[in-house]
Amino acid sequence: MIRPLAVEPLTRAAFAAYGDLIEADSARDRYMVNAGTATRFDDLAHIDTASHGGHPLLSIFRAAPRALPFDVVMLESHPLGSQAFVPLDPALAFVVVVAADPDAAPRAFLARHGQGVNYHRGTWHHPLIALERGGDFLVVDRGGEGHNCDEVTLDTTWRVGHARV
Repeated sequence: MIRPLAVEPLTRAAFAAYGDLIEADSARDRYMVNAGTATRFDDLAHIDTASHGGHPLLSIFRAAPRALPFDVVMLESHPLGSQAFVPLDPALAFVVVVAADPDAAPRAFLARHGQGVNYHRGTWHHPLIALERGGDFLVVDRGGEGHNCDEVTLDTTWRVGHARV
């Protein structure tokens, strides 16, 4: 059985149960740095990597483009740390699919115009769904010992519909 999954705009309030919205407008603190030539936007996400002796791991993921509609048949979760994705091209749009647990109906959000996300530890989500041309993402993840990726195949297939990019 295939069930439709509508794509919602990505907002701080709508995404709060699953993680942090990363964008300059969501900064708790902002101030001028570098002799007034740059603005620093601080405290954009809670990076959670210390569990079981973990450490922050900075990576680049190169995501292949995917077309909508797109069928969601699996989810993953990282029980030992948060995971943040920020597109290196601010024009890159991507779809974020999250769920409270593998048996719950997922939600899909359209991230665009420089938005990134930081999944809370244990949040069930689909791997990157980059739209149009795909591209590079700066990823802040947990490195270290311990099993930190659980994957499940869903009983229901969820079809992510079209989104205005």
